Amino acid sequence: MPKPKPAGKRKSKSPKKSSPGRRAPEKVSPTRAEPKHLPWGSVELEELNPLLQRQFIVGKRLMVARLVLRKGCIIPLHSHHNEQVTCILEGALKFWIDGKEIVVQAGEVLTIPPHMPHKAEAVVDTIDLDVFDPPRKDWIDKTDLYLRAQR
Repeated sequence: MPKPKPAGKRKSKSPKKSSPGRRAPEKVSPTRAEPKHLPWGSVELEELNPLLQRQFIVGKRLMVARLVLRKGCIIPLHSHHNEQVTCILEGALKFWIDGKEIVVQAGEVLTIPPHMPHKAEAVVDTIDLDVFDPPRKDWIDKTDLYLRAQR
């Protein structure tokens, strides 16, 4: 029976040489995304209407938004092609979605599939963190009139 090799340094294998007529594979260096570290205080706070303020940060494939909703703020019925995850940090939102009324409290999460119509109302003053995949183009372009029309 052969003896096991002791643990420790191993000899490195020499690189394989290309055979004549074959090129060695090129090393491709992918574009590296850089991390961002941002305090919410450095992100633009946009007042959409007297009861709704919003901040958002856009990554390569995701958008995270922090919404401040005053009691009684209504997010009108709408849908979008983006998948959405809503996490209530403080307060509570009542949602009308998929034929149901759901109250999401602080510390709770609601997932909203793409293209599903939904509406929300702030039951109390609320801070909400939403994640979208892909990022919301209408928010980036500021064409989200359904949120701005409540002035």
